[in-house]
Amino acid sequence: MTANHHRPELQQAIQDIVDSGWAGVQLRVNDPRGEWVGSAGVAEMGGSAKPPTDGHFRIGSNTKSFTATLVLLLVADGRLELDGPVADHLPEYGLDPRITLRMVLQHTSGLFNFTGEYYEDGTTAPGIAWEGQEWVDNLLRTYCPEELVRLALSKPARFEPGTDWSYSNTNYVLLRLLVEKVTGRPFAEEMRTRILDPLGLSGTVVPDASPEIPEPHAHATYTYRHGDEWKTLDVTRSNPSWISAAGDMISTTRDLHVFFSALMGGRILPAGLLEEMRTPHPKLNYGLGLFVQQTEDGRTVYTHNGGMWGWGALMFSSPDGTTTLTASLTCGDARLDMMQVGELFGQAQKRLVAEVF
Repeated sequence: MTANHHRPELQQAIQDIVDSGWAGVQLRVNDPRGEWVGSAGVAEMGGSAKPPTDGHFRIGSNTKSFTATLVLLLVADGRLELDGPVADHLPEYGLDPRITLRMVLQHTSGLFNFTGEYYEDGTTAPGIAWEGQEWVDNLLRTYCPEELVRLALSKPARFEPGTDWSYSNTNYVLLRLLVEKVTGRPFAEEMRTRILDPLGLSGTVVPDASPEIPEPHAHATYTYRHGDEWKTLDVTRSNPSWISAAGDMISTTRDLHVFFSALMGGRILPAGLLEEMRTPHPKLNYGLGLFVQQTEDGRTVYTHNGGMWGWGALMFSSPDGTTTLTASLTCGDARLDMMQVGELFGQAQKRLVAEVF
C-alpha cells in the first residue's frame, strides 16, 4: 500500500466488498487530504497474493467517457456539430437523418442495442452472443465495428430519435466509426494523440481485437451455467472487439484518476462543451458519456462505471475534479446470474461513494 495518510475506513470498505463475494478490489482515492491506494482480496482465485495496486484491468463502459471526450474534442475543432445529423458523415449506413450527434452521445437515438434489448414488459430481443457458453466459445473471436452497427441497424429502432432514453452500446461503436471517418485515422491512434499521450496515460490501452492485458494485473473469473452444469473459467485473456469503443479499453486506477480529474477540472474540453457533457437527460441522469449522481447527503458527483465478465470498474469525481475515486473489482467463483452480479456491484459502489464523498 502506498499512502500519505492513514485511512483505515477505506481499507475496511474494500475488505467488506471482498467479504460480500468479490475476489479482489484495488482502490485509489485522491482528495484534499492526499492520495490513498490499497487493495484487498486475492489477485487470482486459489492464490494468496493480493491484487496489485497499480494493476491493469478492463474498464468496460468507462470507455464511453473516453470516447465521448474524444468526439467532443472534434466538436471543439469545428469538425463535428453536436446537433448535426450523423448520417451526413456516415451516409453508407442508411441512418435515420433525424439522429444527431448529441442523441448518439446521450443514448436518445433509439438505435437497437447490439448486445440485446430488454423491454419494459419483460420481453427481450437478442443481439450478439455475450454471455454463457456461446460467449466462451467465441472468447477470441474478432468482430468488426461495422458488423456490430449493421447488426443493430437491421433491427427495429427502440423509439423515434430524440423521444426517449435507452442505453445502447451501438451508439458508441457508431461514434468510433464517426471518429475514423472524420479524422481519416484509426480510432486508437486518435485516442492516443488527443487524450492518452497529452495526459501521460501510459497504462491505458485501446486494445482493438487483442486479447492481451499488460502486466501487472489481477485475473478475471467467469462462472456460468451450461445446462445443469456450473463452469468456472479464467477470462483474463479475451478479445474485447465484441464491445469495441463502447467498452473495450484497459487502464489503471491512476490513469482513470488523472483522466477524470483533468476532464472534470476543465483541462481537456472547453467550458461550454464540458457543461453540455454534464447536463443530464432526466430519465436516468445521463449526460454525454457520463452519469450525474447525487450522494445521500445531496452532493453532486460525476461518474461512469463499467463491467465485463469477470471485471468491474468504478470512476467518480467531484464537480471540480479535486476528489476522485477509481477502483477495479474482480469476480470470484460465485454462482451468480447477471442480476445478482449487478446488485453486488451496485452495493459496492454505494459503500465506497458514501465513504469517499
